Amino acid sequence: MSEGGHVSPREALRQAMHTVRGHRLRSWLLILGVAIGVATLLAIVTIVSGLSDRIRQDIVSASRPYLYVARYTGLGGEDVDAKLRRRQLDPELLPLVADVEGVERVDYMVQNHTATVLKYDKERTGAVQVFGASENFPYMYSYDVGEGRFFNRQELQARERVCVLGYGPASDLFPILDPIGRTLNIRGRPYRIIGTMAERKSIMGSLGENYVVVPWTTYEKDFLDRGMEDRSIAATVAPGYSLEEVRSDLTGALRAGRRLRPSEPDDFDINTSETYGEMVDGITGAIAIVLTVLASIGLLVGGIGVMNIMLISVTERTKEIGVRMALGARRRDVLLQVLLEAGSLTLVGGVVGIVLGYVLSYAMTQVLAFPFRVDPLTTLVAVVVSAGIGVVCGVYPANRAAGLDPVEALRSE
Repeated sequence: MSEGGHVSPREALRQAMHTVRGHRLRSWLLILGVAIGVATLLAIVTIVSGLSDRIRQDIVSASRPYLYVARYTGLGGEDVDAKLRRRQLDPELLPLVADVEGVERVDYMVQNHTATVLKYDKERTGAVQVFGASENFPYMYSYDVGEGRFFNRQELQARERVCVLGYGPASDLFPILDPIGRTLNIRGRPYRIIGTMAERKSIMGSLGENYVVVPWTTYEKDFLDRGMEDRSIAATVAPGYSLEEVRSDLTGALRAGRRLRPSEPDDFDINTSETYGEMVDGITGAIAIVLTVLASIGLLVGGIGVMNIMLISVTERTKEIGVRMALGARRRDVLLQVLLEAGSLTLVGGVVGIVLGYVLSYAMTQVLAFPFRVDPLTTLVAVVVSAGIGVVCGVYPANRAAGLDPVEALRSE
């Protein structure tokens, strides 16, 4: 303590730490309360962030930017029935799409959305989606072939009855046998299995693995229910080109190919891979806000605990405060010491909470197979908020201590 009872911030901090060490049980209970609140909040933010990244991986799929064209992509609040009455995206448009500057590869898909149950010997699958695609399908959506190979351009043009099984039906039908080269009956037609897809471990579980892909030309020949099908075109964007530039050029090419007059609106939808990513971020962001508000209640409870404990501390130290003020300590010296004591406790609680929060979120993300990453900004905010709780909730006890009458405080027992 300096002359006249005045203390520097450094001395006030030292005195605050001395008080904390003198009431270890009380201090650790306060630290624990703040730590639990911070850990819960941090774990929620980290896990929801991992969930968002995982859904992005599963829905966006591709590791490269792409454009998706369909009659109706499912986004937007326009008249759905009117969109579903639009003309189909016929394969004659594929050369136009491929010739757009900045388009790298093109994929064409056709499907009826009717589930099929497949059988082989005594084994059978659940509901499986059969659809047609081009030889570019694995490249477009970053799917890996597990065994065998994917069909090629020659098999597509020859409309051959070859198929590639998703991980689900491959595991169901051939738990022991090698499926490559075997013949599978699909809706009464024999298809030669030339490959199986690797497991993706999608957040959708087995639903995301239950499919069989065949050349779209063969699909049209064998399974097409004309008028009930969905046709779509996907195009990857070459390096050096922006999504929006290619999207604009692609829109012009499709309008010309479909002979739309300038006054007519587009009769197709084009979405970018980023559109789906932004949609996911919007959904998970809203979930994160709700969960963060709920988790913040824990921090509020911790803050109330800080206020109660500091009020008790001030009451117990009334005589000590009176002696200091009688020796010349200023009101702000007492105020500073109490605030530093509260802030130090909650800061320690915040640091402990950050460690617990990341340990908990790491364990949960490993169990849920979500990406895990440490966000420096979130960590910094957690530190500032935890220290801020102590300061804010310590203001009332600090003001009460600083407002004591020295004479009355010295009489206190």
